[in-house]
Amino acid sequence: MENCNFTGGSVQYFFIVGFPNFQDHQFPLFFVFLVFYLLILVSNVTIIVAVATDPNLHKPMYFFLTNLSVLDILLTTTTIPKMLAMFLVNSKFISAQGCFLQMYCFHGLVVTETFLLVVMSYDRYEAICNPLHYTVRMTKTVNIQLAASAWFSALLVPIPAVVQSSQLVFSGTPKVYHCFCDHLAVVQAACQNSYTNFQNFLGLTIAMIVSFVPLVFVSVSYIHIINSVMQINSKEGRSKAFSTCSSHLIVVSTYYTSIAMAYLSYRVNMPIDVHVISNVVFAILTPLVNPLIYTLRNKEVKRAVKKFLNLIILFHGLKMESV
Repeated sequence: MENCNFTGGSVQYFFIVGFPNFQDHQFPLFFVFLVFYLLILVSNVTIIVAVATDPNLHKPMYFFLTNLSVLDILLTTTTIPKMLAMFLVNSKFISAQGCFLQMYCFHGLVVTETFLLVVMSYDRYEAICNPLHYTVRMTKTVNIQLAASAWFSALLVPIPAVVQSSQLVFSGTPKVYHCFCDHLAVVQAACQNSYTNFQNFLGLTIAMIVSFVPLVFVSVSYIHIINSVMQINSKEGRSKAFSTCSSHLIVVSTYYTSIAMAYLSYRVNMPIDVHVISNVVFAILTPLVNPLIYTLRNKEVKRAVKKFLNLIILFHGLKMESV
């Protein structure tokens, strides 16, 4: 943190440092993150279109999966385009308004993903533990209400931390040792005082609450799911029940592993590049692997994606023949 010799002031721009020890490798970083971004866009858009065009996938589980894909696109679009500009043309300055807007969008969407994973676990709970009442309880209206509540409630969570961090005192053009405007990275760029320490505490407290409490709900859901599955007499039935949950469980595990890495990097003394990398991995890992997990492990999604890709290939072939 900076130590300032004055008690007031406002900031116009922030300087995004990126990876301090990789300043001479900007183009390779640009290429790597461009590939990641394109993979995220293409894979998630493919799942959205495949689910929308296949009537067999018009089920609650795939409705929530579509929400997750939309979320992953928005989450990465909040951070990666600015990172690409930073790596390609050294565009490292960002306005204060843009920085705090990016901070709000990033953290709001991260919390939304946490809440959506809870909703998806509840859907699997109803499907396996209450199969006879599933279609009655998980109606289209209920699905929309669950998804909407996850989106809107999550987007309210970051507001106090973002508003209060915007009231911090900064000296000159603060350096943010990150690849984007993460809340704690911006707080650490502020002038050091007791209010800044409170912001650190507030940020970590909110992050722990919105991560730990949903994890408890997910864990409770899967305890009931496992208990119900073990009561199924047929081995084939147990295998089928577990297979419907495996993709979601892997996604949850990946998500919380990346969160643990990001939190640990703030609490342990480590090189700044390791700290930045761990947080960037958290920002892009789940949007990158979610479509892969659901495509490889879910037969219905895999079949719908293949059907969609075959239609694209057929359309392209017909277009080429007509030219």
